[in-house]
Amino acid sequence: MRIATWNVNSVTARLPRLLDWLGETQPEAVCLQETKVAGDSFPYDAVRDMGYDVAARGDGRWNGVAILSRAGLEEVTQALVGEPGFPASEARAIAATVAGVRLWSVYVPNGREPGHDHYAYKLAWLAALRRTVEAELAVDRPFAALGDYNVAPTDADVWDPAAFIGSTHVTEPERAALGGLREAGLTDIVPRALKHGTPFTYWDYRAGSFHKNLGMRIDLVLANGRFTAAVSDAYVDREARKGKGPSDHAPVVVDLDLPVPAGVPASERQVPVTPALLHNAVDG
Repeated sequence: MRIATWNVNSVTARLPRLLDWLGETQPEAVCLQETKVAGDSFPYDAVRDMGYDVAARGDGRWNGVAILSRAGLEEVTQALVGEPGFPASEARAIAATVAGVRLWSVYVPNGREPGHDHYAYKLAWLAALRRTVEAELAVDRPFAALGDYNVAPTDADVWDPAAFIGSTHVTEPERAALGGLREAGLTDIVPRALKHGTPFTYWDYRAGSFHKNLGMRIDLVLANGRFTAAVSDAYVDREARKGKGPSDHAPVVVDLDLPVPAGVPASERQVPVTPALLHNAVDG
């Protein structure tokens, strides 16, 4: 079973690349972040033509998350436990069960700068994610929270720690909040790099950062024991960051030694959630 996570930085702008990538990589499930579309504007038909059902949550030109699956979608959930807002709830988290594997697609707030109201919001949001994880871990099944965490777990996960002094993504409170997810029972599945030996997942568009490998590892797969024990491979698909008009993030792909049930074409499948959940354009 192949599962991936990808901050696409606009599913509309990146749709041709996404469809090509789905055809080449053939994942059973993909967690997307920063889709930047309202729920009703997600390109459902184009993705369904590739064999994928979609659960999406979006609020317009910012944020937005989705889960694509060609193995069915069950138990779709659109908000964290006690989810905070800024000031209203934002489209930053969605969950679904795919072939018995519970997945959350998460887009953690950026934080802007230490001391900013958005930084406090980021920490409150991560606390809500921990409460959600603790509730999910009460069920004995493979589980992972995948997505853009906007936190580099260690200094080894940024190209130059000195360049980030005084910035978000590397501060002790942010890393402590990430550590809280590990304390709750999750493991950080570190992917292998396809080049340079550093599994960075994000590179700024400016100053040739990608070609110089001035990157960060902020797109993470945090998983419970049952999920982690099934991992046979994990890698950063750096190729998807190349070429014309890419996202500034690369997908992280995880292969699991788990059975995938024989699928039914998406066009013939009945997704066991309500249309309001699949096409919700309002905050959860």
